[in-house]
Amino acid sequence: MKLALFDLDHTLLPYDSGMEWTRFLVARGVVEAAQEADYLAHCKAYVEGRLGIAALHRSMFAPLTRLTRAELSHWLDEFETEVSTRLPYAARVLVARHLGAGDLCCIVTATSRLIAERFARAFRIEHVLATESAVDSHGVPTGEIVGPPCHDAHKLDKVRAWLDSQGRPLARLEHSWFYSDSASDLPLLRAVSQPVAVRPDARLRGIAQYEGWPIEMLGG
Repeated sequence: MKLALFDLDHTLLPYDSGMEWTRFLVARGVVEAAQEADYLAHCKAYVEGRLGIAALHRSMFAPLTRLTRAELSHWLDEFETEVSTRLPYAARVLVARHLGAGDLCCIVTATSRLIAERFARAFRIEHVLATESAVDSHGVPTGEIVGPPCHDAHKLDKVRAWLDSQGRPLARLEHSWFYSDSASDLPLLRAVSQPVAVRPDARLRGIAQYEGWPIEMLGG
């Protein structure tokens, strides 16, 4: 069996899915317009290492606690419909190539599963490993995270646990790819047989060039 793993933000997508979700909600008046600037500030602090992923997750979902589960599902459905019409062509071709070859495909992302699953369906990818959002007794996100976020070394842990549960240890696979833009994904990039840097950050670009890993821009 062959395995193809894909990071989501800035890899399959040329943007941050959380920001796309926030802008979608602002445009429909579901959250205040100031939420976009607030989330952007949290993203900047996160990238600069001044903020943890739990705080970033909280900034995205805490404003939605007043919604009912039905209302949240409605907006998620509408969001999925909108983004599915403008997925990047090159990313769709990449995923389709792996699916067409019969490879086991999975999105592995720090993004909340609530958002990641919508993009996975749009790409026709069945499997998703993502950060799990805590929900209240009514099924509405609280803004908190359940368990470790799907980030850094936890990505590798989650992939190994998922494959082991199917009796398919990562080390025994015929071939495995992981596509990512970030040096934070190095634990998983080094664990697969074919790491691929996509729109890499400066650190990952340097490592990819040194190691001879493919570098792809997935433009268009």
